[in-house]
Amino acid sequence: MRFPQNRQAAARVPASRGRASRAASLGLGLALVLAPWLSGAAFAWPLADGASDPVTIRSEPITRFEKNGEASRFGALTFLGGLQFTGSDSRLHGISAIRILDADGGFLAVTDNGSWVAGRIGRDANGRPTGFSDVRIAPLRDLLGRPIRGKALGDAESLAIAPDGRTVHVGFEQRHRIWAYDLDDLGEGRARDVPLPIPARELRANKGLEMLAIAPEGSPLQGVMVTVAERSIDRAGNLFAGLVGAGGGVFKVKRYEKWEVSDGDFLPGGDLLLLERRFEGLFGGLGIRIRRIPGDAMRAGALVDGPVVFEADLADESDNMEGLDVWQDEAGRTRLTLVSDDNGSFFQRNLLLEFVWSGEDRPEGAAVGQ
Repeated sequence: MRFPQNRQAAARVPASRGRASRAASLGLGLALVLAPWLSGAAFAWPLADGASDPVTIRSEPITRFEKNGEASRFGALTFLGGLQFTGSDSRLHGISAIRILDADGGFLAVTDNGSWVAGRIGRDANGRPTGFSDVRIAPLRDLLGRPIRGKALGDAESLAIAPDGRTVHVGFEQRHRIWAYDLDDLGEGRARDVPLPIPARELRANKGLEMLAIAPEGSPLQGVMVTVAERSIDRAGNLFAGLVGAGGGVFKVKRYEKWEVSDGDFLPGGDLLLLERRFEGLFGGLGIRIRRIPGDAMRAGALVDGPVVFEADLADESDNMEGLDVWQDEAGRTRLTLVSDDNGSFFQRNLLLEFVWSGEDRPEGAAVGQ
């Protein structure tokens, strides 16, 4: 599978850059890096025969987020549009993380049954998602290059792509680990093991590494990869988190009752948007929210927290939202793409929701909700 070499230049242009700088970077970077996409070429998945399979996705548009209202602003986010979708391949169930690869809609996702999913999201002139095309699916592979078999080994929950656009990292739970892959050889290449920043003994069986994200180069964390556990807690009840790589270490994220981490990604300035969900049974319902964690607070030994900048429940077009990506569109807007995992259940839906970040550079005071 071959993608643009410099994903950061293509999809993560910092919002703080001026229009001239943005035009220059897009003019040079996109012309060289994204030429295949802008020329209208089909989304490429150059894998050997039998290494991947095409998937037909049927989708319906979601034009408003609030089911019984007309609001467009929700906390720090402005709703842009979304899709409810189903696929022709049962492996499409369980999408747990997504990353937008380029300004023309290319995406990469992983599922908790051990699969890669890649394709393109079509968008209209206003940037609203309109459907999927050129979607293919392939198994993740192990350290020997063998397809991963079974839920226990294939429970991929998190995804991060290196700034150079050459390496993709996947976090797994149950058999807790982080594996790295070459982005241009996902269908056949073998995984490489990445040392865990959190002792494996501290990670609960099905509540492990739920998010991986790489901080922007110019931010306080300067390109460090961060992971946060879904619900692996210390004696004080706080979530284990870690800075991956040499000089990293363990820190903690304050945990709130009923809420569990499901993904996260960094804003251009370096603050972490942490996606959380709650499920309280048939009567308590399901909810999602996003907390903003200051980038300069995350360091070994720290306990971090941040305000809620977005919250939703089943009165909105929401479900079991598992994936969150933050990226820059061609207009220079900071965008959020959220995706849900329907667990193969008749009662749940596969959703893709897109928002524009409308928050302040650094929030002050109390939490912000709907």
